[in-house]
Amino acid sequence: MFVQRFSATPRGARLARLLALHEWDSWGVPYGSRASEEAATVLGELAANAVVHGRVAGRDFELALDLPQPGTLLIEVTDTRGEALPTPAPVPPRSDAESGRGLVLVSALAKDWGVRPRTPAAPGKTVWAHCACPLGAGRMFFWR
Repeated sequence: MFVQRFSATPRGARLARLLALHEWDSWGVPYGSRASEEAATVLGELAANAVVHGRVAGRDFELALDLPQPGTLLIEVTDTRGEALPTPAPVPPRSDAESGRGLVLVSALAKDWGVRPRTPAAPGKTVWAHCACPLGAGRMFFWR
């Protein structure tokens, strides 16, 4: 499992995506593979939402990555705004819209996704997604 906090800024979101790609590669999901790129897109959207909609001044967001079962990457992004829950737009955004596609992409690329409250002692929420991840051929990997 990989867990790291990042500043709730666009730079923090980019760094989270880059570190995840590196981590997945070390787990046997090759950098540049379809599974890696799809999961990175999902992570990028969840991190961007944490920065834009879940940001509280002076608070970071947390990224957790895991392989809970063979063939599945788990991505969790936790922020400190529990009242700002992600909801897909009721209708697809217009083709010239500048926003509104993030959760559409997450829904299309992830096997499933959802949101849960953070622990009772800490305010906020965790948005999670399961993505497909066939492991790279020729690499050793031990499941936890």
